Amino acid sequence: MKKFLTLLFIGFIAFSIKAQEKNANNTTVDPNAPAFEFEKEVIDYGKIEQNADGVRVFKFTNTGKSPLIISRIQSSCGCTVPTKPKDPIMPGKTGEIEVKYATNRIGGFNKTITIFSNATEPTKRVRIKGIVLKPESDVVKQKSKVAI
Repeated sequence: MKKFLTLLFIGFIAFSIKAQEKNANNTTVDPNAPAFEFEKEVIDYGKIEQNADGVRVFKFTNTGKSPLIISRIQSSCGCTVPTKPKDPIMPGKTGEIEVKYATNRIGGFNKTITIFSNATEPTKRVRIKGIVLKPESDVVKQKSKVAI
C-alpha cells in the first residue's frame, strides 16, 4: 500500500509539472503590439575623465502598430539615473531614454538599464559601459613636462 501511494504521489507531481510546462509555452504574441528597435543596445563611454558629462541617450523607434508606453525604467545601481519618455511613442516615431552615470566614481563600469513597457518584449535590457580615469596630479604633470 505504501508503494502504491508513493507511486501515485510521484505521478501526480510529474503530471502537474507537465501541465505547467504546457501553459508557459502557449503565450501568443499580439501582431498589433508595439515593438522596440534601438539604434544601439550598448553605449560605450570609452575612457572618460572623472566628473565628465555622464549623460548619454538611447534612441529607439516604435516598429509596432500601436502606441508604445514605457511604464518604468530601472537601473542596476543608484549611480545610473535613467529618464523615461513622458508621452506614448506612436507607431513609426522615435523616442529617447536619457541615462546619466555618476562619473565621480573612478574605475570601470558596466550597468544594465531595464525597461518595462507594453511592447512585444515587455522587459527590455540595454547597457552602458566604460572607464572613468583617475585624474593626474599636478606633480605628475610637471614631472612629465620636465622629462620631455
